[in-house]
Amino acid sequence: MNDAPEPAPEPARLQRLNRLDSLSDAELRTVIAAGRHVRQPAGWALISEGTPADKAYLIVDGEVSVRRHGHEVATLGPGDVIGEVSIVEHKLRTASVVSLTPLEVIHFTRESVEDLIEKVPAFGEAIRATAADRLGDDQA
Repeated sequence: MNDAPEPAPEPARLQRLNRLDSLSDAELRTVIAAGRHVRQPAGWALISEGTPADKAYLIVDGEVSVRRHGHEVATLGPGDVIGEVSIVEHKLRTASVVSLTPLEVIHFTRESVEDLIEKVPAFGEAIRATAADRLGDDQA
């Protein structure tokens, strides 16, 4: 992970993203403060299939490939949260995620995701809706 400090994105920028448009500025500030804003190059492996669910990412800018057994099953972009399904379901990772483009993300620990689900109900609802969609599609 790139260790250079990055300024956090503004809440208004995140509010334009998929599934986050219902969050207030205060809720978005709580979400932003709970994570670490980072940039990654194209080709960076964010999540590896079969590993413990210890982190999740909110994509601010860029695209990722979700891969199962080396085959792409989805492409995700701004506003998508990745890694949350395994945290919510308490399972090992079911897919790998690799950046296709330079990536701007907010990195969350497992604990910060669990805390946000409790503190920011709208964020928890967005996470659960995303997890339900992906589990229904049998994707990461």
